[in-house]
Formats: sequence, C-alpha cells, structure tokens
Amino acid sequence: MDSKRFWMGMGIGMVTGSALGMMAAPRKRNDGKKTISRALKGMGDVIEDVSAVLSR
Repeated sequence: MDSKRFWMGMGIGMVTGSALGMMAAPRKRNDGKKTISRALKGMGDVIEDVSAVLSR
C-alpha cells in the first residue's frame, strides 16, 4: 500500500465522517428573545453614538 494513498484516504474519511456527524447532530433552537434583545441593544448604542456626535 502506498503511504500517499493511505493518507489521502484517511483525510477523505475524516472529512466525510465529520460532515455526516454535523448533519446528524441536533440543531440548536434559536431563541427569538435573545435576538431581539441584541438588536435593541445595538440600536441603543447607535442612538448614543449619534447623540454624542451631535452634541459636540
């Protein structure tokens, strides 16, 4: 057996196995409250930055 072919097969097998594992894993549930909270916090930061620039 050629060592190059062995390592190539090993690499292909690892990539294939990890891809199958990612597909089989349960997906995380995206919590809408957390997303909305982050959006509102970002909007607040933008408003603070704009008001700071305008008050100069």
